[in-house]
Amino acid sequence: MFNIGDMRKVLQAKRKRFITNTNASLEVINQKLIGSRKKHQEKRLKHYHKYSQQFTTLFQEWDADVQKAKAQEERLAILFQEQRKIFQQARLAQIQKLKKMKTLYDEFLKSMEDLEKSHEYFLTNEESEFKQELASMHKKIMLDAQQQELAVVKKSLESLLF
Repeated sequence: MFNIGDMRKVLQAKRKRFITNTNASLEVINQKLIGSRKKHQEKRLKHYHKYSQQFTTLFQEWDADVQKAKAQEERLAILFQEQRKIFQQARLAQIQKLKKMKTLYDEFLKSMEDLEKSHEYFLTNEESEFKQELASMHKKIMLDAQQQELAVVKKSLESLLF
């Protein structure tokens, strides 16, 4: 049968084959892992380049949009300042016109009061003159009437006497 020495040789041969097969399997597995890692790394690099290019483009567009927004914001701020100045100038002009209108209105009221006083004075004066004229006319009429009566009385007396 088998002796121990032969068995050792068989076991050593099997062991050698097992180690060789294991090493070969490990080498194949290692090569597959390295190949898989390389493929995976290449895919990752492709994805990285693809998306990094897209992100770079997107960030550049975003930065350009931010710059445009800042420029528009500055223009709007300038326009706002100009509008505020125009509004303040218009407001000052309105205030001055209102003051001028008030002054003009006050002058108008004063002139109306002066005119009313003048008219009142004129009417009072005219009324006074009218009353004086009436009184003098009345006096004249009375004198004329008295003279006529005297003339009539005189004629009557003369006619009676002569």
